[in-house]
Amino acid sequence: MVNSLWAVATAVISFVISAFLGKILIPYLHKLKFGQTILEIGPDWHKKKQGTPTMGGIMFIAGIIVSVVLCYTVRLLTAPADFATTVDSYSVYIGLAMAVCYGLIGFIDDYIKVVKKRNLGLTAPQKLVLQFAVAVLYLLALRYVAKDTSLTSTIIPFVGTVDLGWFFYVIASVVIVGIVNATNLTDGIDGLDGSITFFAAVFMMLMSSMLKNVGGMMESAALAGGCLGFLVWNFHPAKVFMGDTGSLFLGGIVCAVLFTLDVPVLVILIGIVYLAEMFSVILQVGYFKLTKGKRLFKMSPIHHHFEMCGWSEVKIVCVFSLVTAVAGILAVLLTYFGVIHITPAG
Repeated sequence: MVNSLWAVATAVISFVISAFLGKILIPYLHKLKFGQTILEIGPDWHKKKQGTPTMGGIMFIAGIIVSVVLCYTVRLLTAPADFATTVDSYSVYIGLAMAVCYGLIGFIDDYIKVVKKRNLGLTAPQKLVLQFAVAVLYLLALRYVAKDTSLTSTIIPFVGTVDLGWFFYVIASVVIVGIVNATNLTDGIDGLDGSITFFAAVFMMLMSSMLKNVGGMMESAALAGGCLGFLVWNFHPAKVFMGDTGSLFLGGIVCAVLFTLDVPVLVILIGIVYLAEMFSVILQVGYFKLTKGKRLFKMSPIHHHFEMCGWSEVKIVCVFSLVTAVAGILAVLLTYFGVIHITPAG
């Protein structure tokens, strides 16, 4: 009960900071002329969004950092018995640092776009090198604080704890970078990425509570509060965009929570919309090349396909959020029946 109250406090602080910063940051971004340049190949009706301030992800990044560092640190110092191992104690800080590093990569990308006034930033190879470097450093940091374990195992629902050996680090790095980029692709219409991640955070918070993982619970709560505070300004019609600064940060922190809970495999459900967005792009490109110019979707990522089919931005956000909620319920059920009530294997 006490930990739940701390989670609520973390969410409230994150929400208030994120929402309040909108009053300060949005006018400042307007003043700096940090407006979004709309991609030429995007839907024509997006052109009216030209000039809407970007880099708004700074709002919820600040809210999440302050709320987690403040509340989690106090809880850690006042109730150390709630944290079973060194990894439990410090994985939240390490995960937060990873998310911030991804946010910095996104900030550099956004800054290049804004300064050059075109919808291009870092090249794909530059992004991938930086992103994989952050993922590897994150995993090495977890390994370092673990000390007594190699951290090469993970929990698979209804199977148990499976040791993947050093191959774990390869898979984990690919998963992290993949989800970070998938989250980035999801940020294409007003309120979509923030709404999807809000629901993902709510269900990760429930999973954390069931697994009695205080760090995961508070980090998820901060994420939910920060996204909700940002949606005050980002829901259609958006007054600010999160930019790569925000979307890469969101991908990083979602991964951090799932790795803290030791159930990264459940990203398949928690991040089902992120994955659909990413694979829609992969399929579109592959099909286009194989058929020499034909398209599988009217436009990718998949949210643009539904826009081209006549769906409003609000409808897309609502439907995609519902899909995330249903998948989140399944993730919670798998956690309860497939993780808590099993005897770990190996």
